[in-house]
Amino acid sequence: MIEKITIGTRGSQLALWQTNWVKSQLEHYHPGLKVEIIVISTKGDRVLDVSLPKLGEQGKGLFTKELEDAIFERRVDLAVHSLKDLPTELPEGLRIGAICEREDVRDALVARKPINSFSELPEKAVIGTSSLRRQAQLWAARRDVAIEPIRGNVDTRLRKLDEGRYDAIVLAAAGLNRLGHGDRITERLSEDLVLPAVGQGALAIETREDDTEVSNIVQSLEHAPTRLCCSAERAFLKGLGGGCLVPIAAHATINSSEMTLSGLVASPDGAKVLRGRQSGPTQAPDTIGQELAKEMLERGADKLLAE
Repeated sequence: MIEKITIGTRGSQLALWQTNWVKSQLEHYHPGLKVEIIVISTKGDRVLDVSLPKLGEQGKGLFTKELEDAIFERRVDLAVHSLKDLPTELPEGLRIGAICEREDVRDALVARKPINSFSELPEKAVIGTSSLRRQAQLWAARRDVAIEPIRGNVDTRLRKLDEGRYDAIVLAAAGLNRLGHGDRITERLSEDLVLPAVGQGALAIETREDDTEVSNIVQSLEHAPTRLCCSAERAFLKGLGGGCLVPIAAHATINSSEMTLSGLVASPDGAKVLRGRQSGPTQAPDTIGQELAKEMLERGADKLLAE
C-alpha cells in the first residue's frame, strides 16, 4: 500500500487553496496517507504582461505543461488543475484520474459601489477581463462598455478594482467562493448573459495512466455527475477544435436520466453570437457534445471560429 503521495501545483493563491483542499480530502479518505505539495511555476504564471488571446497557439497548455512534465519525470505523482485550464487532448500516458464535485459554475461581476448589477453599470463603464469568452458575451449584451485586459491572481485583480482602474471585473464565482471572497460578488451572472467556460468550477486531478495505485487513491474524490457534465462540455469543445483562447462556452446539466448541454460560439467583438442546445441520455455525454458541435458547425460556427 502506497504511504506517500506528492502533488504538483501552481503557486497562485487559488491553486494552493485547491491543492490543499485535495490534500485534506485524500488524507480524510485514506487515514495514514502522507500528502506532500510541491509548487511548480508554469509559463502562465510567469508571462503576466501579455493578454492570453495575444499568445495564440503558444497559449495552449499555458498553465499545465510544466506540471505534466513533473508527472512524467516522477517528481510528483499527480497534479491539481482547474479543469477549464486543461486542454481537451492530454499528453499520451496521462489521464484525468478524478474530477471533483463542481462549485458554482457561473461568472461573477464584482463592481465598485454603488453599482449593484451589470444593468446598473454606467455608460462606457470599464470592465476588466482577459477572457475572450466573457468579452464577447458582455459586448453582445452592451456594446457601450469598455473591456480592458486584467491579469494576476484574484487578490491582485480585486486590488486593481479597488484602486479605481476598473468600474467592475468579471471572475469565476467558484474562485471567489473558495478564497472566501464570496461577499465581494455584486451579481452572479445568469447563463443567458454569460455562459460559463467548459469545465468551469470543477477541479481535475491528473495522473499517470500506468500508476494504478495513485489512480485508485484519487478515485475517492471522483464525482460522477460532474464528470459526466464536464465530459459533454469537453467533447463539444473538442468537436469545435477550439480552446480557451477563442470565444466558446458550454454548460451541461442533468435532470434525472437526461442531460442538456448548452453551447455558444461568438465572434470576439460580440457582434455575432451562435447558441445551441442538445439533450440526450446522461450516460452518453461524449455523443451529446459531439452532436452539438456538429450542429453548430453546420450553422456557421466554423466561420466565427476563423475570425
